[in-house]
Amino acid sequence: MGSNAMINRRTAIGAALVGASPLLFPGQVRAQGAAHTDNFVVLLQGLYQPVVHGPNLGLSSVDLSDGTYSTTKIYPVCGTPGNTNLNTPIGDFYVQFTAPSALCAYHIPGGSFAMHFTGEGSDNFFVPDEAGTGQFLIGTFELDVIEGTGIYRSIVGGHNHMDDLLHFAGNGDVIEHCFCIVSGP
Repeated sequence: MGSNAMINRRTAIGAALVGASPLLFPGQVRAQGAAHTDNFVVLLQGLYQPVVHGPNLGLSSVDLSDGTYSTTKIYPVCGTPGNTNLNTPIGDFYVQFTAPSALCAYHIPGGSFAMHFTGEGSDNFFVPDEAGTGQFLIGTFELDVIEGTGIYRSIVGGHNHMDDLLHFAGNGDVIEHCFCIVSGP
């Protein structure tokens, strides 16, 4: 297979999601880089870093400076405003891995929104990584949108279905690769 026939996995998945958007979001066709709607898909990807002094996103439900959050980058897939380059991040994702409140926040063009993990998910399991020193958490997670600012006020009461591949590396690093399918109420 020549290099022209090779395709980036994320590009292929993003194209499939855009193509499937009439099925995922009935009655509303999505295009990469389109203006925000109440239904969109983003990719959380990269190494998590601890948040010491987080930004104020205008969300009363999250305190990003309380020492319980970690952050990674958000990339566009379909339906979000702003940058359309799949290889350039559009924002930041913040999550509590150990806090009992199980909150997270997204900050992307147009505003911010907070979500609460519902505790529901299906078929979540761990498998060893190839190095044999870490493990992957593979599965799905369900979240409810509890607060939004800017153009994301309209998704409050909506839902997020996460398809996640979370790598807990043997050296202590946590690396994310998660598609978030967000729908409004």
